[in-house]
Amino acid sequence: MKDISNDILSRLNRGDIESANLVEWLAVDQRLLLKNVLTHHNRAAYLKPILEQMDRLPKQTITTINEAIGTGLLEQIVKNNDEQLFHLISSHSSDAVRCWATYVIARDASLDLNQKLQKMQLFAADAHFGVREMAWLAVRKTIAENLVQCLTILSQWTSHYDENIRRFASESTRPRGVWCVHIDVLKQAPELGLPILEPLKSDPSKYVQNSVGNWLNDASKTQPNFVRHLCSRWESESNSKATKYIIKKARRTIDD
Repeated sequence: MKDISNDILSRLNRGDIESANLVEWLAVDQRLLLKNVLTHHNRAAYLKPILEQMDRLPKQTITTINEAIGTGLLEQIVKNNDEQLFHLISSHSSDAVRCWATYVIARDASLDLNQKLQKMQLFAADAHFGVREMAWLAVRKTIAENLVQCLTILSQWTSHYDENIRRFASESTRPRGVWCVHIDVLKQAPELGLPILEPLKSDPSKYVQNSVGNWLNDASKTQPNFVRHLCSRWESESNSKATKYIIKKARRTIDD
């Protein structure tokens, strides 16, 4: 992070530019960025309660900070009937600010599952990797708590023309996942994920292939026979390079 120039860091913290890589993404001063964004949009009065909420966090990570800011912004939107604020942050030039918007959606109790996932699709398709990751992380708990219904909804995303949205369907439902709680039901019964996995077994996108392979590698740690049998069947059904690549990633723990 010390290699980031002062000019770039200053522009990141003002929200003028997107982060170019993971190092820049993690280097953003979320408190300063929040202050700058709210002040710029004449909403400085919203700042104090959100900062207080952040200060109460028992553990401060990129996800907990984003959740605290998103939840705090949602409270201000509701309290002040300020729906315009959501539109400002969801279309902001800063990827970090758009990340906050994912938690505004995720924590909005007025939205049902269909509405919540539909609104999240914009962020699942975002051009920036950080926003795409925060999108599925934000709704991970909701998916885990409403698994069957969410699997049904997300299975329809597997035919979407946008590879980012297809990848979201797989990545958001991984049994173990990264930086998130596990979905114990899928660790024990990974076959529930087949409506998502089957349509993606020969997906042309490497981004999607990696996610599907990782999904099955997660499952192999608790249900190795399920993964062995599925990969064996896919081998006989598809001779594509995509399927072979997915199988190799899926079996990497089993084959070690």
